[in-house]
Amino acid sequence: MRFPGRRKHKHYFPVHARDPLFLFAGLAAPSAKTHVVGVDQTLVDIDARVPDALLARYGLAKGASLVIPNEQATALYDELLRDQLISYEFAGGTVGNTLHNYSTLADDTSILLGVMSAEIRLGTSGYRYLSNTSSRVNLDHLQPVDGPIGRCFALVTPDGERTFAISEGLMNALRPESVPPAIFDGASSLVISAYLMRGKESDPMPDATRRAVALAKERGVPVVLTLGTRFVIAERPEFWRAFIAEHVNVVAMNEEEAEALTGEADPLLACARALDFTDMVLCTAGPTGLYLAGHTDDAVKRETRYPLLPGAIPEFNRYEFSRPMLRASCANPTKVFAHIGPYHGGPDRITSTNGAGDAALAALLHDMSANRFHRSSVPNSAKHVRAFLTYSSMSQVCRYANRVSFEVLAQSSPRLTRGLPEREDGLDEEAYWAR
Repeated sequence: MRFPGRRKHKHYFPVHARDPLFLFAGLAAPSAKTHVVGVDQTLVDIDARVPDALLARYGLAKGASLVIPNEQATALYDELLRDQLISYEFAGGTVGNTLHNYSTLADDTSILLGVMSAEIRLGTSGYRYLSNTSSRVNLDHLQPVDGPIGRCFALVTPDGERTFAISEGLMNALRPESVPPAIFDGASSLVISAYLMRGKESDPMPDATRRAVALAKERGVPVVLTLGTRFVIAERPEFWRAFIAEHVNVVAMNEEEAEALTGEADPLLACARALDFTDMVLCTAGPTGLYLAGHTDDAVKRETRYPLLPGAIPEFNRYEFSRPMLRASCANPTKVFAHIGPYHGGPDRITSTNGAGDAALAALLHDMSANRFHRSSVPNSAKHVRAFLTYSSMSQVCRYANRVSFEVLAQSSPRLTRGLPEREDGLDEEAYWAR
């Protein structure tokens, strides 16, 4: 798997040749493989620029995420098509976007669990989903269904507000028995979204999600939860806090979802509060940039060489050169934080913010996978004196996630069409600490 950025030391990562330690022992370096598993509602994103009157005509609350009947979705789609309001149609789903971006960045395998129409015709939602998904995303485990997958309308009004109207189709029909245990062997993470636990009582998707989480936990695979929208979390915040505390290791959210979950409007305070019931938090905060928060053991925390930042927690980035760990793995856990402003101030023109958070999460997953890959390849490396969650420091992960998010903001699709160009590393704190 590729690792992001230009590195100053050939031994840093990746290891293209046999490791010298194995050469002395007369052994070949072991082959190491890893992948990311995700469970998602398979759907197609339909992005359209619409007047406010259209939302009123279809009874859609501005800024909300609403489920609409198939008949209403068909009428809405026909009107958007007739009036040429559609900007694009692409494969969507928050976890599907994340896995696609991960596989594009890492040039590595991910496995998607969900449903797919057994009969696929040219131009249908199933066709668009398959044609817009990276070939490195393994779709072999999708459960066939007799009917359509979902459609998600992202309706952008002139003020820039996004309103989501979702036509379910059969996207919530994934059964627990369609989640095979073997795919979690060697996985670096399991990615789920809050949408999966929301639906009709007859939908099997929540039970399938719980089975995936249980299988991941049995094998020590970190569970990553992306929160979706603030409306989903605000419906039952107590449930989500309890669910995260019991099952989730990493939470990805934006500032609105963070407030719905924790009650804290300040993103930094929300991250600190979320660390009370999870191990690591990624929070995107629009023009403010993004935050990464986690735990590390007091004995291995590393102080930054960047300027200390003011905030609701004074000098909160003091230990941003640290690498995060599971709180249970820390003898003396310490909360650590990192922050970065938008890359180059953000794109000159933003067509849509849809998918920016998914892109940032894909970068974090890549770094977590790189850590597992390197630990399997070079187990005696000083990089693995503790059971860290990421390969890089929190500061470096922030910079990588920020760069990937910029690429998505600069285009109209939530899915990357290529990997990142070679980037400037600037201060390499890993090289500094290796001296």
